[in-house]
Amino acid sequence: MTYRAPVKDFMFGLKELAGLEQLTHIPEFAEAGLDTAAAVLEECARFNENVVAPLNWEGDRNPSSWKDGVVTTTPGFKEAFRQFGDGGWQGLQHPEAFGGQGLPKAIGAACIEMINSANLSFALCPLLTDGAIEALLTAGSDEQKALYLPPMVEGRWTGTMNLTEPQAGSDLAAVRTKAEPQPDGTYKIFGTKIFITYGEHDMAENIVHLVLARVVGAPEGVKGISLFIVPKFIVNADGSLGERNDAHCVSIEHKMGIKASPTAVLQFGDHGGAIGHLVGQENRGLEYMFIMMNAARFAVGVQGIAVAERAYQKAVQYARDRVQSRPVDGSVAGAAPIIHHADVRRMLMTMRACTEGCRALALVAGAAYDAAHHHPDADTRQANQTFYEFMVPLIKGYSTEMSLEVTSLGVQVHGGMGFIEETGAAQYYRDAKILTIYEGTTAIQANDLVGRKTGRDGGRTAKALAAQIEQTEALLAARDSAAAQSFARNLKAARLAFVDVVEFVAGHGKASPNLVFAGSVPYLMLAGNLMAGWQMGRALLAAQDALNEGEDSAFMQAKIVTAQFYAEHILARVPGLRDTVVHGGGSVCAMPLDAF
Repeated sequence: MTYRAPVKDFMFGLKELAGLEQLTHIPEFAEAGLDTAAAVLEECARFNENVVAPLNWEGDRNPSSWKDGVVTTTPGFKEAFRQFGDGGWQGLQHPEAFGGQGLPKAIGAACIEMINSANLSFALCPLLTDGAIEALLTAGSDEQKALYLPPMVEGRWTGTMNLTEPQAGSDLAAVRTKAEPQPDGTYKIFGTKIFITYGEHDMAENIVHLVLARVVGAPEGVKGISLFIVPKFIVNADGSLGERNDAHCVSIEHKMGIKASPTAVLQFGDHGGAIGHLVGQENRGLEYMFIMMNAARFAVGVQGIAVAERAYQKAVQYARDRVQSRPVDGSVAGAAPIIHHADVRRMLMTMRACTEGCRALALVAGAAYDAAHHHPDADTRQANQTFYEFMVPLIKGYSTEMSLEVTSLGVQVHGGMGFIEETGAAQYYRDAKILTIYEGTTAIQANDLVGRKTGRDGGRTAKALAAQIEQTEALLAARDSAAAQSFARNLKAARLAFVDVVEFVAGHGKASPNLVFAGSVPYLMLAGNLMAGWQMGRALLAAQDALNEGEDSAFMQAKIVTAQFYAEHILARVPGLRDTVVHGGGSVCAMPLDAF
């Protein structure tokens, strides 16, 4: 079995949770209703199931290779990427003015999940291009937009993000790549960048590198960093390609996962200087790059959901086929498929519930992004922007940590066969690990949640979210069903735990920063769990309503059961995390450093 896209769950989430029909009241999205979404998702599913997914295993066995500065991708990738571009998938959520389709990010999130479930390594190339497009849309000049965006939106050119250097990982103040101004207004770029995803490959005509560098004489630290366009091939004024720029791939990394995605070491300026073009103003590069970074962080969170979905499908298939042991309840006379065993069902339900909860959260956040950028009312835009910004570190941090749990369970369901590469379960586990690291580690997302999203406003935004959750609790508590009542109890306990942590973070952040930041990742896991759980509570209500109206009873009943499981097994973890954050910080830093 290969991948089967969960289109029905996407459509449920878009309709019942993300409120896609409400977005059609925004002029730009007037035609992007449920019918459009269904047509787009069905076509996206066909493309990814039939073209991209079959290349996933081949990419792990036969990854990208480097020789004499040239990177050759996995057989089949180049042809699949051409079909991806021809199908208009790169431009799905980008403006029509530059050749895109201008569809909402909510629909885009579903399509991004599908391509990443189909093939995580392949999907990384368009993911980085999306981020580069967003950065240029925001900070590029009109001339730069006209020159670079159409071929990128069409999928003929790809984009990269060049931050990391050997001595400058998360600490971008240490960036040393330099930019020398030239009389013609360009800059010559000199330096080394590492860990550059698809920094060199054979799938596109050109690669548009967005590079952080320090202009000669600029201030030290992050305030002296600028952003530059450094194309692989020089782009002439008419859009045609000129000579090769002085930007070369000197090696690619050998990795534990995402092996088909070439992770490049790029050398700029070894032969006289790479030609770069300043984006926006000098010394504002970090600000511009974070536009790309935030787009990538949301997308990486969706990657976590995607690989979790693929691992879940693989585990279910194996559990149905693998015959082993007699069920303890005697429901089968002899040995039975392991899906009959209670603990296997617990693992599968954990995989399913975690994946569906995070998917729901991503779709809701995607719709909030759309309203934040396009709604005609300023107050509505601001409210949705605040919601979206709070959710980004949770979607990135929680969904990717969740993917490690789910893909690990996928291996466990397979038992000893899961540890054997030929079954394929281990690939998802290996691929998932990078997701908690790149585009900012889980700790960096947690620091953002503590400092910018909670501490900065004294917890006001977080408490406003808790008040919205309390409204969902009331609706659940009013339902005469065991599932809704159980969910209401667990959601209330989780919400109260969240409020306790918010008050602790807001009250102790300045006076006792180590105590607070020692619990930053547990706080992120608590908040992510709660926000995904909130959406599962809303899903339970919507599924019960749909069931009462006679809609797709099998799907709705499964959604109700999955939601109840989430409440009783996943959401139930939250109060313990609260205790860890509020009472456990002291022991984190108590050990003398020389005792480690």
